Amino acid sequence: MKKYYVTELTKLIGRELGISSWIILDQDRIDRFAKLTEDEQFIHVDPERAVNETTFGGTIAHGFLTLSMLVKMASDAQPKIEGVNVLINYGFDKIRFIAPVRAGAKIRSRFVLNEITHRNENQILTKWDITVEIKDSDKPAIKANWLNLLII
Repeated sequence: MKKYYVTELTKLIGRELGISSWIILDQDRIDRFAKLTEDEQFIHVDPERAVNETTFGGTIAHGFLTLSMLVKMASDAQPKIEGVNVLINYGFDKIRFIAPVRAGAKIRSRFVLNEITHRNENQILTKWDITVEIKDSDKPAIKANWLNLLII
C-alpha cells in the first residue's frame, strides 16, 4: 500500500489512489446482515421466491450491506497518510445504488481523491469519489462521494 504525507494531499486531487481486492457477497453474509438489521425482505433471504417473483434471477445483497463493505475496501485500498492521528468516517455527500448485487457476486471499490478542505490547523476533510464495481458487470453497484475527517 502506498504512503503519502498529509502535506502532499492537494497534489493528489483527481487521482485514483486505490482499488480494493474483490469481496464475495455470498448468501450467508446477506442472511447475517438481514438478521442484524431486521431487513429480511424476501429479495434478500428467500432464493426460491426471488427467482420466481423478481427479475433478479435470485437473491440480492442489501444496498446498505454493499455500502458497509466500503470500510473493508478502504482499509485494503486507500493509501496510508502519514501525519494523521485519527481518520473519522464523516458521512456522504451523495450515494446512488446503481445496480443490484446478486448473491455470490464479487465487488470491489475504486477510490479517487476529489477534494481537500482544511477546516483548521488540526483537521482536514477529504472527499472521495467511490465506485463499487461488480465483477463481470458493465454497471457499478454504487457511486458515492465519501467524506473522511483527518485529525492531525
